[in-house]
Amino acid sequence: MKTALLLLLITLSEATIGVFVKLTDGLIPIHTLNFYALTFAAVFLLFAMPVATGRPLRFPKGNLKDTIIIGILIGTQISVFNFAMTLVPIANAVIFWSIAPFFVFIFSALFIGEKARKSYVLIFAVALTGIVLAKPLEGGHMLGNLIALGDGAIYAAMVTYMRYEGKSEAGNDIAWSMLTAALLLSPALFLAGPGAVTETISYAALGMDIPVILWAAGLGVISTGFAYFGISFVLKTLDANVYALVDIIVSPVVASSLGYLIFSEVPSQGIIYGGAMLLGAGFWLTREMSRGAENRAVHPCQCA
Repeated sequence: MKTALLLLLITLSEATIGVFVKLTDGLIPIHTLNFYALTFAAVFLLFAMPVATGRPLRFPKGNLKDTIIIGILIGTQISVFNFAMTLVPIANAVIFWSIAPFFVFIFSALFIGEKARKSYVLIFAVALTGIVLAKPLEGGHMLGNLIALGDGAIYAAMVTYMRYEGKSEAGNDIAWSMLTAALLLSPALFLAGPGAVTETISYAALGMDIPVILWAAGLGVISTGFAYFGISFVLKTLDANVYALVDIIVSPVVASSLGYLIFSEVPSQGIIYGGAMLLGAGFWLTREMSRGAENRAVHPCQCA
């Protein structure tokens, strides 16, 4: 029950990324906003992990290279995804980003010897049909759609590297990787400027003015820090493949729903039908790859 509740909270937190990005209303340059978000996330994790585990965080002396590389990939992936959110409706960004499982398979086949199965041909055909129906190159959102597609490849590179090195998003090192990502983006303060962090945005429906920095903090603590924090505990009791199967369907649907409810963003018919096919194909591929992983565990390679 606790795992299910935490999984629900993680899914909701991930779905708020686009909401917090758009609520800043452009008052903070996106590159600087990414730096603030990752800084808030790193601080949250550095304090929350020891409190939750009852153990101090250990500096990853023996794993410094992997920690830095993963931090660079996290910083790049989050920055590109958030940038896409400034250019397109939330539904577009999350749907086109959902191409990630296919890049995971491609990279895994190239770099860690993942074997293709006959069913993959049909799955890829369904995914390509979904992309065609979603029309990423048409309308006024072409650039943002392509950036979201590219971000799926960046995320896949991070996942593939973690698989290759036998790592996961759980554990002691993620807080240090997040700190690495924040340091990587720190030049944005000088290159893009700090933004209007003291400005407030008036919300007539709420009857209050809210400082824009609060949305930046929400992006860092809720959407990023808490998501990674929750994952680190969920993966102790829930198989990573099961988590991936739930996340790949539920999070984009919730995020798209929030875009509609909060910003009145209505996805096009192409996005709805194409996105449904793309998400379904991603779920199918992830499930098939999970079965392959289980088979490799049961039937290990007999080689010298």
